[in-house]
Parts: sequence; C-alpha cells; structure tokens
Amino acid sequence: MTAVGGGTHRRSLATRNGRSLILVVSVAGLITSISLGARSTFGLYLDPVIAELGTGRSMFSLAVAIQNIVWGLSQPIAGAVADRYGAARVLSVGGVAYAAALVVMANAQSVTVFTLSAGFLVGMATGAASFSVVLAAVGRMAPPKHASMALGIVTAMGSVGQLVLIPMTRQLIDGTGWRNTALLLAVFVASIVLFSGPLRGKAVEQQGPADVGPAAASQAAPLAQELRRAARHRPYLSLNVAFFVCGFHVTFIATHLVSYAGDVGVSRGPASAGLALIGLFNIFGSLIAGYLGSRRPKTYLLSAIYALRGVVITAFVLVPVSGTTVVAFGGAIGLLWLSTVPLTSGIVAAQFGTTHSGTLFGLVFLSHQVGAFIGVWIAGLLADGTGSYTVVWWISVALAALAAVLHLFIDEQPAPPAPARPPAAGVGGLAPAGAAAVVLVVGAAALAAPHTEARADEVASIICVLHPPGSRP
Repeated sequence: MTAVGGGTHRRSLATRNGRSLILVVSVAGLITSISLGARSTFGLYLDPVIAELGTGRSMFSLAVAIQNIVWGLSQPIAGAVADRYGAARVLSVGGVAYAAALVVMANAQSVTVFTLSAGFLVGMATGAASFSVVLAAVGRMAPPKHASMALGIVTAMGSVGQLVLIPMTRQLIDGTGWRNTALLLAVFVASIVLFSGPLRGKAVEQQGPADVGPAAASQAAPLAQELRRAARHRPYLSLNVAFFVCGFHVTFIATHLVSYAGDVGVSRGPASAGLALIGLFNIFGSLIAGYLGSRRPKTYLLSAIYALRGVVITAFVLVPVSGTTVVAFGGAIGLLWLSTVPLTSGIVAAQFGTTHSGTLFGLVFLSHQVGAFIGVWIAGLLADGTGSYTVVWWISVALAALAAVLHLFIDEQPAPPAPARPPAAGVGGLAPAGAAAVVLVVGAAALAAPHTEARADEVASIICVLHPPGSRP
C-alpha cells in the first residue's frame, strides 16, 4: 500500500507531459525571479541617472513608460511564438537580449541612447523573458488541481528576486555607480538561458498526450478563430480593462516610491526598504492567491484585492509620511502586489483553454502595460510640473475602485464559440481604441504640466530618435 500510495503521489507531482512538476515550477520561479527582480530595480536608477544626464524626472519616466508599452506590445507576439515553437527558445533569446540592452544602457552618454536602451530595447527583451511566457507554460503543464497553486508559487518567486536585488542594487549604486551596477545586472539576467530547458516544447506538447492527443491537436482551434472568440467575449474585454489598473498601480509605485519619499523628507534607506518589502510580502500574497484561487471564485478574490489596494493607498496618502509609514506601506501593498497575476492568468485559461493561453494572456498583459505606460509617465510629468505626486495617488485610488467593481461582473466560465464569420471590428478594433486612450490621457497630462524650456529640450531629444536630422518627416 505504501508503494502504491507513493507512486500515486509521485504521479500527482508530474506535469501533464510527464516531467517533474517540482522541477518545472522551480526553474519557472527562478526565471521569473531574475526577470521581475531586475525590472523592479529601475526606480533606484532614477535619481543618479537624471543627476548625471542633466534631465528631469519626466524624461526618466518616459523611458520607463516606453519600456512598459513596448513590453506590452511585444508580449502577445512572444506568447504566440512560445505557443508555437516553445517557451524555452523564446526565454533564451529574451535573456540574451535583456543582457545586451542593459550593457547599452550602462554605456549611455545621452538621453537619447538611455531612452533607446532602457526604453525600447529592455522593453522588447522583457516581452520575451517575462512571466507571461513562463506562466502560460506552467499553466499548460501543471495538472488542473495543482495549476492555481503552481501559478501562485511562480509569481511569488518573482518577488524573491525583487527582495534580493533591490537592496543589493542600492548598495552597488552607492558604492560603484549606476553604470557598473547595470553591467553586473546584465550578467545576472543572462543566466535565464541556463534555466529555460525544462520549459521546452510547443503548447500541445506541454499539455501531453493525455490532454491533447493527435486527434485533439489536429482539431485545435486556430489562433485567428480564438482571437475572434475573445473579441466577442465581454468578460474577457472587462478583464483587459481591470488589468490596466494593475499596471498603473505597480509601475507608478515601483518607479516613483523612492523619489516620492525623498520629496517628503524620508531618506533613501527606509524608502528602499519599503520597496524591498513589497517583494517580501508579495511572496505571501501570491501564495495565498494561488491557494484560494482553486477554492474560491477568482473574480471575487480579484475584486477584494483591488478594493484593499484602494484602502491602503488612501491610508498612505492621509497619514503623515515618515520612514515608518513608507516601510508599512511597502508591506501592505506587497500583499496585494502581483497576487492579481495568477488569478488573472487562471481566468484566461478557464475562459479559453491553454492551447493559445500565451497569446491571449499576452493581450491582457498588453492592457496592463498600457496602464503602466500612462501611470509612470504621468506621475513624472505631474511631479515635475506641480512638485507633488498627490494627484497621481488619488487617481490610483479611483482606479482601484473601478477595478473592484468590474470584477464583480466578470464571468470566468468558458467563452462561447467564435462566430462563423469574423466581426467587422475584431480584436484589431481594440488596438486603435487603446492607442487613442493613451494619446488622450498622455496628451492631457502634457498640456496640464508647465511647458518649460528644459522640458522642450527633453521632448526634442526623443523626436530626434524618431526623426534623425536630415531624414524626411
């Protein structure tokens, strides 16, 4: 009996295609830890970079905003390639490209080169080496009864990198400068290649013959049909809107918390500690979300998470700011940080299955990155223009309330079949609408901020990137 029980237990800890679930979750967690940990350190570069390059916070914010929107735009493409050709290949290419982008950033001598490297190049590389590709692979490979917990563990591991790299990066920047620190980070990021092997395989191969046999694989819906299905499914579209809020919150806070603390007289030590505690407490938040996600409706859990975010941010804005409150805020918001990711990813898989989950979650993640773009750049513009982050904090509270309400009306049941003929607008109709929203919000913020000569010079440097001298407009 013991032997039989042990064999059953071992089989329960195997992936759908026969690999060790513990190994798959471990390497997926390591990759996520490296990728998200490196990404979380960018807020520490803000003050030393603008001091050396002689620019304002709005320009650094623009570089990070570009990074996030390029990351979002590349994510569905990376997801589709990973679904078809294998996550391991995409992650390996992303790790090498991420390291190369950091090397270019470390050698940047102008705003233009810094924006190209930290913005465009890091954004494209992160799209290939991000947790979206990893989570789609893990969601396919994990048995259904373990999927939610596996996703929660992988997401939690992302915060281990944040917890370790944030204090380490701060000490390295203080001791050796931001350029040498970026070079060391590049070496660390390149190690993603070493851990990607267990995630190899196409989407149908990762699900295994027990779940997707030859007949089922041949009958799998093509991607174009699934995109039409998603474009007509209102709960999926609502999920896109709600995940926009998550991107706004986490990127604004991760990039500007240390700078905000400095504005109100809190030293860099407690501010960096608060940022690191976000990573520590996110470990618990993600694990709890993964555990509850297999036992309670994911939509209700997400509604509660966003509502609590609003409460925490409101309290942080209203109480007198000190080193203690910044550290406490880091811990509280950390519990609610990336706990949205395994739940949101799980809803997408429940609505559409796992064959094209990399692409479909990539589209949801694109909405997340549109929110990140708007949140981080507007925060920099308003901080430079008004000398305060207060307006952005209250916008964050309002968006938290919106997301909390939206999730109460999202159905996580399987989406209905796609229509026989593609709709007139299709998924492509979502992109112009999203782009228009970005232009309107960013344009309004730019008009609201004072137009100084320094800002005009900063904007001109970006225009030179897009239209070099002597080229035709």
